[in-house]
Amino acid sequence: MTGKIKYYAVKQGRTPGIYDTWFGPGGAEEQVRGWTGARYKSFASRAEAAAWLDDNRGAGAYSPLKKHPPETGADSSSGNVIMYTDGSCRGNPGPGGYGAVIMSRGKRKEIDGGFRLTTNNRMELTACIAALETLKKPERVVLHSDSSYVVNGINKGWAKKWRANNWMRTPSEQAANADLWERLLRLCERHHVTFVWVRGHAGDPENTRCDEMALRAASGENLAVDAGFENDSG
Repeated sequence: MTGKIKYYAVKQGRTPGIYDTWFGPGGAEEQVRGWTGARYKSFASRAEAAAWLDDNRGAGAYSPLKKHPPETGADSSSGNVIMYTDGSCRGNPGPGGYGAVIMSRGKRKEIDGGFRLTTNNRMELTACIAALETLKKPERVVLHSDSSYVVNGINKGWAKKWRANNWMRTPSEQAANADLWERLLRLCERHHVTFVWVRGHAGDPENTRCDEMALRAASGENLAVDAGFENDSG
């Protein structure tokens, strides 16, 4: 007798979506294992799973059924773009770099860049900006970052509040990195971006790859000038 097929909907996890397997590579369990605040549920039909995801979709972006996701992590039928980003600084401030992996429609792209004098937070923000700026048209994006500063700044609405207050964090204190937050917010208004925090240096292969690229970029020669930092600090 054939067992009843189940569909597993992940609303909050590493890659939200609908899965037709629980265990194994690319299964739903892999998306929620160790994930703080994970939200998931099983259903008898894909339609029920999709309806549950559609309810309060702001809790997490999703992509259609994934039986065996491609190695890129993106589902070509949904138009989703999966991104991983990281920033690094040799000293804070000091020479810095960023790395990003962009995966969409079966294709994978890696980008990086370095600056002669900057900060770690600026490189984390720059990584997100550089990745999103590669998109030629509005997209649905799931962006993974190990920076609580970046993820909380967007998800908790801090950056929007700072912008509404003319980039003042408090009545007497300016918000740091306003130039980069402004660029990131504009990109988020162009695209539907879900920011997902991942634990750094915890074995996630894409996070590890971004870290490698960021460190390499920070150690390069003839690094670019981070004018937004050097002009303010100079």
